[in-house]
Amino acid sequence: MVWKTPLALGVLGAFVVFGMRAGAKESSPPPGGNASPIYGVVLPPDYRSWQVVSVAHEAGSLNDIRVILGNDIAMKAFRDHTLPFPDGAIIARLAWKYEASARNNAIFGRQQSFVAGDPTNVQISVKDSKRYAESGGWGYGQFENGVANPGKPLMQTCFACHSKLPAADDFVFTTYSR
Repeated sequence: MVWKTPLALGVLGAFVVFGMRAGAKESSPPPGGNASPIYGVVLPPDYRSWQVVSVAHEAGSLNDIRVILGNDIAMKAFRDHTLPFPDGAIIARLAWKYEASARNNAIFGRQQSFVAGDPTNVQISVKDSKRYAESGGWGYGQFENGVANPGKPLMQTCFACHSKLPAADDFVFTTYSR
């Protein structure tokens, strides 16, 4: 991946700060049941070490920057253009507030540098065509500060939004950035 834009460089800086590495595996639910409602998705303990699928800036009311990571199964599918994704693929979306960097902008002499601010949440999508047949084969979870968001209404919006995508895209927003 070529890091050319200020957004990409800011996200790259976030990787350094947050210590991303390569690797992947799905987890079993931790003691205490920290799983999303409806789907039962858990936060995989090693998701931060997964490989980068892409980065994004979401404007509007969210105004965040995101990195999309994939476990080994998801990464192989992205690289090989395999759709639908195979069971066991997991995609993680990490988001941070999108903030101007006063320090960097002072050095550059103009406002051009944006960086990851405070984290907002982590979203996890797990492919299991049998378990999640009613939601296009995907189960969803959202986590704030490592804790599953308990809101059933929130979880009901996941597939409602993803289902607006063509089924041929396997209900996945992200495409692989080379």
